[in-house]
Amino acid sequence: MRGRSMSSWRDSVPELQKRLSGRAFTPESAGYDNEIAVFNTAVQHRPALVVGAADAEDVVQAVRFAARHGLHIAVLNTGHGPSLPAGDGALMITTRRMSEIAIDTGTGTARVEAGVRFGDLVQAAAVHGLAPLAGSAPGVGVVGYTLGGGASLTMGRKFGWAADHVSAIDVVTADGQLRRVSAHSEADLFGGLLGGKSNFGVVTAMEFALFAVTHLYAGALFYAGEHIRGVLQEYRRFTMTAPDEISSGVTVLNLPPMPGLPSFMTGKLIVSVSLSCVGNSVVGKRLVEPLRHAAPLLMDTMADIPYNQFGQISAEPTDPAPALEHFGLLRELTDDTVKAIVEVVDSAAHNGINIIHIRHLGGAFGRPPAVANAVGSRDAAFAFFALTVVPPGHRVADYRDCGAELVEALKPWLHDHAHPGLLGPADATVERTRRAYDPATYRMLQIVKTMYDARNSFRFNHNVPPG
Repeated sequence: MRGRSMSSWRDSVPELQKRLSGRAFTPESAGYDNEIAVFNTAVQHRPALVVGAADAEDVVQAVRFAARHGLHIAVLNTGHGPSLPAGDGALMITTRRMSEIAIDTGTGTARVEAGVRFGDLVQAAAVHGLAPLAGSAPGVGVVGYTLGGGASLTMGRKFGWAADHVSAIDVVTADGQLRRVSAHSEADLFGGLLGGKSNFGVVTAMEFALFAVTHLYAGALFYAGEHIRGVLQEYRRFTMTAPDEISSGVTVLNLPPMPGLPSFMTGKLIVSVSLSCVGNSVVGKRLVEPLRHAAPLLMDTMADIPYNQFGQISAEPTDPAPALEHFGLLRELTDDTVKAIVEVVDSAAHNGINIIHIRHLGGAFGRPPAVANAVGSRDAAFAFFALTVVPPGHRVADYRDCGAELVEALKPWLHDHAHPGLLGPADATVERTRRAYDPATYRMLQIVKTMYDARNSFRFNHNVPPG
């Protein structure tokens, strides 16, 4: 810690609590463990102090307290997204209590506080015939997802990165000031936050565009793992001509027994293609038809659905679990890329990978933003990740490298850069973080960091140091 003894800040916690509408926690406090819990339990937080903020003023008080007492600051929104361990010397600010949503039907926009999750936002917007660029599951936090770029599976290829549709951000910077930034006010900070994430402050609220979409033709197709090569090849061909109205991904699953998992998936290799079509469902059905004949189907959940049922497209697990992830971007998906993926899957019994996911980008993801931000690598054709669930009773450390073999196998097709929304704990080095940005953008972020956080108070993240 910087400058002050531990006892001095501990003695000041009761005074801090008097200024808060929310709660302050130390490791001895009841509720501390629940307050710092995250979806991926492989990440273990143990901050010296936690402030469970109830409003923006609580965030202001917490940041000012940290500055006075030499504590660095960690930010935890909803706990669903990737996070990096925050330990001794950290004041963690959690925003899950900040859950206000306001829909402006006149402008077709939403304002959400930092603890809002997509399930609640989608329901609130649907009442007005509107929809956000949702994440893959209802439990995903809106603000954290959007600051990383936001690659919506529902309609991302149609409308692009969620970050590109943000109009204003409320943020508390390292000096304890609450600022409202936009393309017209402190545009450098506004653009840096969109892609630079928590490097510059604590976002307390965000405003962004909604879309007049009420229904999707969406769902997933499931095949036995023995057909992996044929399904991947058909999916590759499908993406070559898919219109922007269709967002999709292909997933190879080799899952251990889990609550709610269908029997045909338990302990077996499965391939699934998730799809979402915006607009004319008749056209969507026709375009998806070749995938139905890629191999015998085990299950077909494609249907016309209300947008507020978006969570059933991926049907992701809702229970926290320890997992290790490796991410990357691809320039292209070729026959040889498919062969390389199949070879990794064939050795999955030995390498421990449970999920390999490949997401089709392109379309509106490739368009430049109307207002400059730090979400780059827009010419990437696909994103991918490998995920390993750590079995009960096993040490997380023993699985750290699981998934690295997929990245190695795909090296010939890797994009030159990574992506800020696709960085995991394994990427928490200066060099790996730098790869998420082109040189000009990284230099811009360093300048913004120097202007707003010269002491690097916000460092429990994929850190961009002052420069």
